[in-house]
Amino acid sequence: MNPKLLIVDDDEEIRTQMKWALAGDYDVAMAEDRPSALETFRQSSPLAVLLDLGLPPNPGGPEEGLAILSELLALDRLTKVVVITGQGDRHVAQQAIGSGAYDFIAKPVEMEELKLLLRRCFHVATIEREFRLMQQMLGGKSFEGMIGSSAAIRNVFDSIRKVATTDAPVLLLGESGTGKEMAARAIHQASNRKDGPFIAINCSAIPETLLESELFGYEKGAFTGAHAQRKGRFESATGGTLFLDEIGEIPLPLQVKLLRFLQEKCIERVGGRQSIDVDARVVTATNADLRKGMAGGTFREDLYYRLAVVQITLPPLRDREDDVRLLAQFFLQRFAAESNKAGISFDQDAIRALTRYPWPGNVREMENCIRRAVIMAEGKRLTSRDLELTRAATAVVTLKEAREALERDMIQGALRRHSGRIAPAAQELGVSRPSLYDMIEKLGIGKDVKA
Repeated sequence: MNPKLLIVDDDEEIRTQMKWALAGDYDVAMAEDRPSALETFRQSSPLAVLLDLGLPPNPGGPEEGLAILSELLALDRLTKVVVITGQGDRHVAQQAIGSGAYDFIAKPVEMEELKLLLRRCFHVATIEREFRLMQQMLGGKSFEGMIGSSAAIRNVFDSIRKVATTDAPVLLLGESGTGKEMAARAIHQASNRKDGPFIAINCSAIPETLLESELFGYEKGAFTGAHAQRKGRFESATGGTLFLDEIGEIPLPLQVKLLRFLQEKCIERVGGRQSIDVDARVVTATNADLRKGMAGGTFREDLYYRLAVVQITLPPLRDREDDVRLLAQFFLQRFAAESNKAGISFDQDAIRALTRYPWPGNVREMENCIRRAVIMAEGKRLTSRDLELTRAATAVVTLKEAREALERDMIQGALRRHSGRIAPAAQELGVSRPSLYDMIEKLGIGKDVKA
């Protein structure tokens, strides 16, 4: 089914012409005034609306159109409304954008330009609605920001739901950047310990000589510099969850103390002789092969089986193709809000690059990539160049794709240099305006319309 588009215009001839021109790409509904526009909108729920601001009872002014804009967005804030203005009404267009319109186009409407604008409009609308549906599916904060709808990540969510209601130790496996700490937090938040502390420690980030006192605490005078008694991470996690990341890096002597805790639920501080009962759940994680460690004598077999009562493997992002766009949109919206750059979006070339890239650093790499792109972006559209993904990883593999990639780069560069104006961009590229329109449409290039 084609996506739904609502055209609101009081001129029946213009409505009919637009419907005839756009019906091949969209399921077009039409309205002529405010009552019919709102009624049709409620019935058909279009993704986008093409709205003429000059409507009865005052077709000479924008007041009625702006009122409809406000009411449509009140019904569904994700609707993309493109307003139609007169050539000299730039201030009206700016007012509409400030009121929530997605974009504007000036009369007389150039149909090829409108088609490009609508293509970009529906592209953004689809991504935003996928993101909203995904948020609803995940149930808000129930997974502490874990995002995804792919089968691979849904299996992880199911495992978390099942194990969270128990106190069984959990071993989280997965490559670096797959979200093991977020999974540990999700287990904690879904458990009956959620009101207790969540204490996380990266075992590989602390020198071996300090790790024991960091985990188990120490008594006054236990070593030089121990001027006062100090509780360790185990005691701090009482009533909650202790997350030990990179568990494979714990030295053998500490493995013995950890094993004792798992067996007896008690610890001894460094320099102490008193057993201290600790009520803490242990969740561990590693990106190493602990079985190799057992075979090589660097990891205790009995500890492994105590820690791995339940194992959950976090899939790499390359195995979560359906989640790439959802995650990218999630990070884009988050960092755009943090940077006061509301309204920023990906162009189609950026989406193409995101989905082709193998993401060796997984979700963490994507998060950092998009944060950097948003901070450095100068316009409202993020391109593949803004993302700075390696060309080797996103390289096309056929001559046709290579040619299209070069054409796309040249056209986008010319459009940026000329603020989206077709005529000077076509002149720079040495092609006619109709040819450039054809190339833009063929290559799926988004273009900011700046009259």
